Amino acid sequence: MLRLNHISKRFGNHEIIKDLNLHVKEHSIYGFLGQNGAGKTTTMKMILGLYPADSGEIFVYDTPVTYGENQTSRYIGYLPDVPEFYGFMTPAEYLTLCADIVCMSDTDKAKQIPELLELTGLSGADKRIHGFSRGMKQRLGIAQALLGTPKLLICDEPTSALDPVGRKEILDILHTVKEKTTIIFSTHILSDAERICDEIGVLHDGTLACSGTMDELLGHHPDNGFFIEFGTPSDLEKFCTFYPGGSRTGKMTLQYPGGENKDLLAALSLLTRHSIVPKRIEQCEPSLEALFMEVIDK
Repeated sequence: MLRLNHISKRFGNHEIIKDLNLHVKEHSIYGFLGQNGAGKTTTMKMILGLYPADSGEIFVYDTPVTYGENQTSRYIGYLPDVPEFYGFMTPAEYLTLCADIVCMSDTDKAKQIPELLELTGLSGADKRIHGFSRGMKQRLGIAQALLGTPKLLICDEPTSALDPVGRKEILDILHTVKEKTTIIFSTHILSDAERICDEIGVLHDGTLACSGTMDELLGHHPDNGFFIEFGTPSDLEKFCTFYPGGSRTGKMTLQYPGGENKDLLAALSLLTRHSIVPKRIEQCEPSLEALFMEVIDK
């Protein structure tokens, strides 16, 4: 659905994107991760044809993206990180305006607008948009981006600054519409990406540092060791003398770095030998957070 081949972008002397290659499969959710300022928004604006690429090619639905004369806009819905609206309108009025701008037929408007308001939980929201919460505006932004049933939906930080309930609502909507469109969304909230993404790419230093499914990425990442939670401070201090190398991650918790199974077996043996009964001992699974930190620290 989306192909970026050897894309580069420079602003002045600052090279933001360096030989970026990225492919997104149809009917998938692609999580585009990276630190603030990594170039995620710049990349998305090149996909939209709002910025020219200095080199390389971008294809949406096998159609080349051309800055300033873009034929691929008809395939794309876009939700910016902070969507703006006419506050004096209701959601239905705003969606009708957007549908008129793109010359949608009356039949399609009559069908799609109620469906999108229902999908985004705004069918009963007849008040003016200026009174909406941030979460309601994000949901309306998704409804607007889905007008015309785009083949590609681009969402730039759709869950940033939302509370946990608002984030869940947005993620649930994105997961639902995956059946009808392909989604690429940028985020720095790693748990959101873990929850709904089919594939993930980490943008760092202008290039795609790693990409793949969660299983592929974490399968090549070593485990994060293990941690032990003790019942008393004396047990913790005693164990530290027998088995050094752990770091305090809580008042009564020690975490040991990743290694082989024999390290965990050695810790269990010492606990038994010295009659220390921990409250909990757990082997840490590979995590997206650990992978992300490893990538940006290289």
